[in-house]
Amino acid sequence: MLSHVVIIQVESSARVSIGPVQTQFFELDSPFTLESGEQLEQLRIAYETYGELNADASNAILLFHALTGSHHAAGFNPEVNGVEDLWTDECHVGWWDQFIGPGKALDTNQFFVVCANYLGSCYGSTGPISMNPATGKRYGNAFPRITAWDVVNSQLYLLNHLRIHQLHAVIGGSLGGMLAMLLATFCPNRVRTVIPIATGMQTTILQKIMNFEQIIAIRNDRDFKEGDYDLDQPPKQGLALARMIAHKTFVSLADLERRARQEITSHNLIGNFYALSHPVESYMQYQGDKFAERFDANSYLRIMDLWQNFRLQDLPTRFQDCAHQRYLLFSIDSDVCFYPEEQQAIVEELKAHGIDVTYLTVHSELGHDSFLLEPELFSPYIQFILSGTD
Repeated sequence: MLSHVVIIQVESSARVSIGPVQTQFFELDSPFTLESGEQLEQLRIAYETYGELNADASNAILLFHALTGSHHAAGFNPEVNGVEDLWTDECHVGWWDQFIGPGKALDTNQFFVVCANYLGSCYGSTGPISMNPATGKRYGNAFPRITAWDVVNSQLYLLNHLRIHQLHAVIGGSLGGMLAMLLATFCPNRVRTVIPIATGMQTTILQKIMNFEQIIAIRNDRDFKEGDYDLDQPPKQGLALARMIAHKTFVSLADLERRARQEITSHNLIGNFYALSHPVESYMQYQGDKFAERFDANSYLRIMDLWQNFRLQDLPTRFQDCAHQRYLLFSIDSDVCFYPEEQQAIVEELKAHGIDVTYLTVHSELGHDSFLLEPELFSPYIQFILSGTD
């Protein structure tokens, strides 16, 4: 069954915040085997939980963050052990804080929400900045390549540790939406409701080109040193350029210009030959520099690699065993990172397999980032499907 609803913006009411939270860590007591066959001798996953798990563990929701997000989805967390300087002020408030808490889209009076940092990332889970037990030094460029399934599989170990065998729902936006669908199709009996937001089933040619440009920007930074850089002198220029390449796909051009004029105005020189001539230039430079302070270049490359090679369509069974699942799928009409055509392709696949899907188009001027910034456009429909009401 398919329904396609056009959303009209409504005013949101104030909700109670989660408040202070702390990062938790899960450590696997045996080596973790990657899809490639390589093994990590130690696996550590940073995560946070919100709400209380009920007696039969039937109210759990797993939330996948986007490309450079973290496990810190809600509340206020001023520090994460082992992350050090990367945990900047920008990270302290949860990235989906407006969506999680009492009375919010993910109502913590009803649900137990779990959000974990990706394997390979730099916010507490095992990744390039972690210590390699074989050498006693940071992995750096020696950290193995990872796949989307490696990230999902590592979080399944976390769910097992929490004694959660079937999720009430799995949710993810952007790259997180791809991972949510991967879990739902690889392990269909582990989830009942799937909520992918502004995402796709495969990496498009445009995304591959944009991602490749970012990879080259980092690799061409003289401080990159083939990934063996000193953390005291990381390739910040390359990482900042990578972010500038990506950022223009996260917001609409109209919103980008508005932000530039309102937030940043600078006419600094770049070297001795060019003075910034428009606020949008200084705004983009600011976004790049700010990002380079809070993320690790090797982690960025590992996550880019898994995105470049993601293809849900390669699964031979795909949605074949998912007839019991229910989907709520969101498009954003101004999205130029994951165009609405990509969500429409998902709908066609779901329809072909007889899966219940509600397909919603959000009308927003903010582009891809709307799912992070405009809870009033998403929350009523998320609440409705999570309630199980038909």
